[in-house]
Amino acid sequence: MLRCMDSAVAGLRAHQNKMDVVGNNIANVNTVGYKAQTYTFQDAMYQTSNASTNGTTTAGGTNAAQYGYGALMGSIGMDMTASTPFFANGLNACLDGEGFFLTSAAKGSAAVKTDGFKSAANTDWSYTRVGQFMIDSNGYLTDANGNFVFGFRVKDATGLTDKDKFDLENLVPLRVPQLTGGTAKYDNNFDTGANAASISKNVTINALGEVTVSAKNTDDDELTAGISLGKVAIVTFQNPNGLTKAGGNYFKASDSDNTGSAAATPAGGAVSGLMPGYLEASNVDLAQEFSDMVTTHRGYQANTKMITVADEMLADLVSMKR
Repeated sequence: MLRCMDSAVAGLRAHQNKMDVVGNNIANVNTVGYKAQTYTFQDAMYQTSNASTNGTTTAGGTNAAQYGYGALMGSIGMDMTASTPFFANGLNACLDGEGFFLTSAAKGSAAVKTDGFKSAANTDWSYTRVGQFMIDSNGYLTDANGNFVFGFRVKDATGLTDKDKFDLENLVPLRVPQLTGGTAKYDNNFDTGANAASISKNVTINALGEVTVSAKNTDDDELTAGISLGKVAIVTFQNPNGLTKAGGNYFKASDSDNTGSAAATPAGGAVSGLMPGYLEASNVDLAQEFSDMVTTHRGYQANTKMITVADEMLADLVSMKR
């Protein structure tokens, strides 16, 4: 009799956990770049009353007789499919496929090699689908939370192809270059105060992730248009569902997690391109979430009813002595 109560209590906990997931999804229905979570149940351990046996010459085989102990959480997964883009104007960009923008709260002290960047010791990476960008007071490209946006800096402003024009082997925080006589100075000095960036206006980003500005020359204060900061990096994972949510539209990864190998490349080509001026909406399906909420609530009610019935049975047993 108490076994059924234990099963009901386990069911209550499992349904409460699922309701927590459903509630979080509904709360984030309008959160840009949010990826909905899914919850699955699994049955708990069993007590075997009679084991399964094969037949003999004198009797047939018998199946196992087992008592279950309720339900448990099976898994909480993420739906990483891309959602509907919406126009937001400004310096925004939406990925039109898989991948993440690469950001960090620290800009580091040196460029990070693209090969093995995931475990680079000098940078704590945050990955996001939300391309809300801005240029800060020091000329750095940052996201809406002030994290530095990393990418590939220009190495030869006269080059015609990505391979010639951009340094695709190193990841750096993108910054407006110093401009003298219309010539941009791209160097390796990451200090905020040194080689201060030129004053910039008219910041744009294109479908291939290149950020350009109109920057002021240090010698004559004239604006020069079309100065490139570089290209934002797009990071793809072998298993993006292995990422860990970190809040604030960010995901985290480490060498010990289940994301598998990672690659940082420019937008376009084999990876997603960008939709300038757009942001990605939440991929929460409200119809599905409300349906899950109703069925989860009913399951919770059924388990509470089981506890009530078990209590009545215990009360009947106690009253037999009177």
